Amino acid sequence: MDCADLGPYHLEKGKVMAAFNRAAERYEDEAVLQRTVAQSMVERLALVKINPVWILDVGAGTGTGARLLAKRYRGARIIQLDIAWHMLRVGKRYAPRFFSRQHFVQGDAEILPIPSRSVDMVYANLILQWCNNLDQVFGEFRRVLRPSGLLMFTTFGPDTLKELRESWRASDECIHVSAFVDMHDIGDGLIRAGLAEPVMDVEYFTLTYADVYRLMRELKTLGSHNVATGRRHSLTGKGRLKRMIDAYEAHRQGHSIPATHEVIYGHAWAPAPGHEPNEAPPGVATFPIAELKRRRTGRPERR
Repeated sequence: MDCADLGPYHLEKGKVMAAFNRAAERYEDEAVLQRTVAQSMVERLALVKINPVWILDVGAGTGTGARLLAKRYRGARIIQLDIAWHMLRVGKRYAPRFFSRQHFVQGDAEILPIPSRSVDMVYANLILQWCNNLDQVFGEFRRVLRPSGLLMFTTFGPDTLKELRESWRASDECIHVSAFVDMHDIGDGLIRAGLAEPVMDVEYFTLTYADVYRLMRELKTLGSHNVATGRRHSLTGKGRLKRMIDAYEAHRQGHSIPATHEVIYGHAWAPAPGHEPNEAPPGVATFPIAELKRRRTGRPERR
């Protein structure tokens, strides 16, 4: 699937934001896979020579990645950016109260309210699947990175929730599971954005549940609602739901059913000095990074 051609899989961003706002209070309790991947990302940074002063954590959620990054780069300032206001509020509870180097900004990965060439690292854990136009996202990542800055990211690949997707197909023709972009298309998008030396690999995780209801309940708790424009806009109905559950039961292994997650890890570098991107696109409001240094307390920045 082309990075910018989602068709009926196009996500309604307002509903994405609302879902994660509702999920914020319980997110830390359920986000086991997200924490595992965040830890793996930070461990991989041991192989990279970089000493960032400013880090932008895109899709920061409740701050798991930011806390891990703060331990690794103790002198760095970290901007936690998320589309969901309440995620940032929860994340701020976990940040140090005094002399904190954590900053909080509400914003969309596709239109970053961050000035050009202002951060040394962009860290984006499991956020790209919530974006409609990866070319635009990668272009924004390149724009805000300083020359030779690092992009570190993960996202879900096409095999993610394949059992659930296949089971819904036995029930109806509507979209019930989001589209996930192939690793090769992601690599092409990085090259189009002018990011250098992209490296990617894949890891598979299989989570298990007692039944389909447990799986769907966890997805809802994590804010992973189906918000594609091609979803069913009427009630699913007991008959369709039963057909889906019966189809999923074919995957049962003993006392549990599996849910596959394909996680794509990747990193790339901003161009060297002399090949920097342009300023922010027209209509994108940014703010000076120095402004964050003066904000010691108070609410997250709303942009």
